[in-house]
Formats: sequence, structure tokens, C-alpha cells
Amino acid sequence: MARYTGPKTRIARRFKEAIFGPDKWMERKPHAPGQHGPNARRRKKESEYNLQLQEKQKAKYMYGILERQFEKMYHLAASKRGITGAVLLQLCEARLDNTVYRLGIAPTRRAARQLVSHGHITVDEQVVTIASYSLRAGQTIAVRERSRSLEAITNSVSVNSHRYDWLEWNPSQMAGKMIALPERAQIPENIREQLIVELYSK
Repeated sequence: MARYTGPKTRIARRFKEAIFGPDKWMERKPHAPGQHGPNARRRKKESEYNLQLQEKQKAKYMYGILERQFEKMYHLAASKRGITGAVLLQLCEARLDNTVYRLGIAPTRRAARQLVSHGHITVDEQVVTIASYSLRAGQTIAVRERSRSLEAITNSVSVNSHRYDWLEWNPSQMAGKMIALPERAQIPENIREQLIVELYSK
């Protein structure tokens, strides 16, 4: 399964935002990476194209999606009714690995992707090992019965306090349900999706 496996903090520092989750190194060095620190040189004003490209790259890294797949998702979003940028983020949020992360079954999207690929997650009582599987409203996502005692899962569930309006979670059954696709205002990620749409529209 293709995915980004390089250094996370360096990428997060490029965007000056902890896009992969809490990062102690990011707190120490919140500026862009570079040998001589944040004031080594005065940066030129960024072009419109560069701002659009950076926003697309940030969204890709945040959700763990590679270029070809992300572009395919954009064209799918453009073909659907509604605001293209908002629909694109809905498609990202509806991915199985992202939903496992949102439910608190895994502490990060990368960890969620691993749980899915190793067969620990079911969708409507069927094991699904495809992280990019697109969920529909009404589907049930659960931890496979024999995997419920895994330390990584129990630890994540015990410390997770985030709940989202478009998801239901039943801790006793270690299962959740996607009630509906999230509205843009419900998605907490700091992404300016209109810049991504403008980039692909050129």
C-alpha cells in the first residue's frame, strides 16, 4: 500500500502547523526547517500559485493521500452536486482510515491506516483492509472482536475525548456509525479548500 513514510516533523514545520498531531519537536521549532533558523533570510512574497500548491500539499499530507489518488478525488468531487471544495473534504473525511481515527480507535491517521490494513476493523460486520474505502451514511465501523483487547486500541479509546456530530460511538461494543457526511463547518482541519479548487481548475 503506497503511502508517505518520510519524516513528519520536517513536513509539519514546512506548513508551520502540527498537521500530523501533537509534536513536541514542532513546539520547540515552529518555524520552517532550515540550517540557520527562522531569520536566516527574508522570504520573498509567495506567489498565488505557490499558496495554492502548499494548501494542496498540506491536505494530502494531513489525510495521508498520494498525488494521483488526491487528484482523482478532486475530479470525483467536481462531478458531484455542491461546493467542490467542501465535497472534496467530505470525501477525505469519509475514508475508512480517517473515520477510525475520528472515532478514537487509533491516535493518528497513520496508526488507523495500519489497523485497517492488518484486518482489525470491520464495516457492517465485514473485515475491510482498504484504508481508502469510502464510507456511506448509516454504515457501522467496529473493532474486530478478537482485536478488542489490543493494547494500542484500548489505550487510544481510553484517552480519546473528541466526539464529532456526524459520528456515533458505542464504547461497550467498540463500534461506531457514520450518521451523515460532515458539513464543512463541522470539519476542524485548517484547510483552505478553495485554493485547492483554484489550483486544479487552471
